[in-house]
Amino acid sequence: MKISFITAIAVATLFPQTNIAQSVVRTIKKLPDTGQNTSYTNTFGEDNDYSINPQKFSVKNGIVVDSITTLMWQQADGGEMLFDNSKNYCDTFTLGAYTDWRLPHPDEAFTILNLQTPNPALDSKYFTKTGAEYWWTSAVQANDATKAWVTNAGAGIGNHSKTETISAGGTKKIHARCVRENQNSITITTRFLDNGDGTVLDQLTDLTWEKAINSTALSWEDAILYCEGLNLGGNSDWRLPNIKEIRSLSDETKVQPSVNNTSFTGVTITKYWSSTSLPNQTTKAWYLDNNFGITTYDVKTATHSVWAVRGGTTSPSSKTSEIQKPEIYIYPNPFNSHFVIESASAISRIEIYDIAGQLIKSLSNDNRGNKTLGQVILNDETIKNLPTGQYVFALFDPENTVISRQIVTKKP
Repeated sequence: MKISFITAIAVATLFPQTNIAQSVVRTIKKLPDTGQNTSYTNTFGEDNDYSINPQKFSVKNGIVVDSITTLMWQQADGGEMLFDNSKNYCDTFTLGAYTDWRLPHPDEAFTILNLQTPNPALDSKYFTKTGAEYWWTSAVQANDATKAWVTNAGAGIGNHSKTETISAGGTKKIHARCVRENQNSITITTRFLDNGDGTVLDQLTDLTWEKAINSTALSWEDAILYCEGLNLGGNSDWRLPNIKEIRSLSDETKVQPSVNNTSFTGVTITKYWSSTSLPNQTTKAWYLDNNFGITTYDVKTATHSVWAVRGGTTSPSSKTSEIQKPEIYIYPNPFNSHFVIESASAISRIEIYDIAGQLIKSLSNDNRGNKTLGQVILNDETIKNLPTGQYVFALFDPENTVISRQIVTKKP
């Protein structure tokens, strides 16, 4: 049984904001989802559990229009070619009476990949299969101009030698696919805004991130639970980012680390888990390696760093008042023989799950009815006899809606 939860509408948090200068051009309206639509764990919080900006394409006259990013793409790529030739190919390309085609930036190229259908990781209803193993992007590696950034048919993105393609004497089929903007790009003078509450807003993607990154390396399942249980900046709708979200922090002008290390604290050269699994190797999940910014994968039992995220549904021009979840506190944490719940909202039921998401106990609070709870003390025998470890507490309101989910640790 998987625990399901509501997701609050994510918008800007109303705190004083400190500017952290970093100008960037925004060509993508919204960051699309990965396309992953299958569950690979009973623990709530994997990629499949969140639908934020589902991919949405349409095609006409050889052009694919992405309604989420607003970018327009060449439906059938231009075939295998040298890196330098790929840039010239797109710069001189004409399709649908448009002459302003270009080679995509790595972030743009990564948006169209579908993480549910590898080899090729593209929706074949819209993009023509061409046998490509990789696709060129416009960026070269910051400290090595002999390498360029490419997306690959297996759903990853990485830095590869320009000589790997067949035209350069290599063995790889690296193709070119052109892109154009269907709306005017926006120059963001300050990419990262410090909200002053332990969180940072990325105006390029409208995602809000932890400012101080969790330094403890966790397994994939534990990484999900950490993010789902996080309460920070007055919000509890944190989650483990999908691979497109965590990759969006990478900057091709930076290496070792490839992400901004002035806007955040605790950034080291390391690997950060995503919530996205490999559909053809389900014991593995994708991560970002910020040595250079590549995405690759590891077994889910391995331990990597965690960087929690929230939001992503609201554009800067349409921010509204945030829908806040009720304030709920569970203490002591860790607990031993009992724990206390304080809530500003009515709670009719409490469910306790183990770390794998299996239900251990359901505690009814029907005698409280719809009355607002000030304080509840639970010292049930089940609580006293729980083994040492971490547990997930799901709290339901009288309408049977989950209003909070928190991780609580049982002491020895």
